[in-house]
Amino acid sequence: MDEQNPAFAWEADGDQSFSIADPKPAPWVRQLIETSPIASVVSDPRLPDNPIVAVNQPFVELTGYPPEEILGRNCRFLAGDGTEPWLTEKIREGVRDQKPVLVEILNYKKSGEPFRNAVLVAPIYDEANELVYFLGSQVNIDGDEPQLAASRRERASAMVQTLSPRQFEVTRMVASGLLNKQIAGELGLSEKTVKMHRKLVMEKLGLRTSAELIRVAVEAGI
Repeated sequence: MDEQNPAFAWEADGDQSFSIADPKPAPWVRQLIETSPIASVVSDPRLPDNPIVAVNQPFVELTGYPPEEILGRNCRFLAGDGTEPWLTEKIREGVRDQKPVLVEILNYKKSGEPFRNAVLVAPIYDEANELVYFLGSQVNIDGDEPQLAASRRERASAMVQTLSPRQFEVTRMVASGLLNKQIAGELGLSEKTVKMHRKLVMEKLGLRTSAELIRVAVEAGI
């Protein structure tokens, strides 16, 4: 079993719904997943074996593992005998190339129960354009027919098609892991304007967190 780091719970609105490793990631990183209804983690590739440093309650509920058995471990602890090695390699390639990747893979809960889930892994950069974290999120798709998976992608594509060209560009850059300041520099906008576009995109698409926005963008293939 992987060595685990010390952890503590971070309480939001009185609910013990978000846990982080010590040392804790920056507040802006915690905000990526703390209120997301999607099972999510943040890992730190600057540490040996890219361990998980933050996890939200939906991830705990989906996998059956308590935070203290998640934090400090590499995400591969969910793999088992039936996990497809070629899909695991695809995730590794995304991490190695620092590119978002989305795969539908077989993982295992703490109970040993297998479950198929759509796993997203996306890079997160700091203001110096250095890779600092990876966002990982999982959606349980057990029982979904192949056409339902296609339907999810079609729905995401339809959602982003409602965006203006500028909103689309901002969303694409958010999904690539860039921060507001970096997006502003790329597009020749003020950081305030980028924040406004992100807010409008979130409202238009009915999303609550950047993690959800990144997932929609990757599912849509942008």
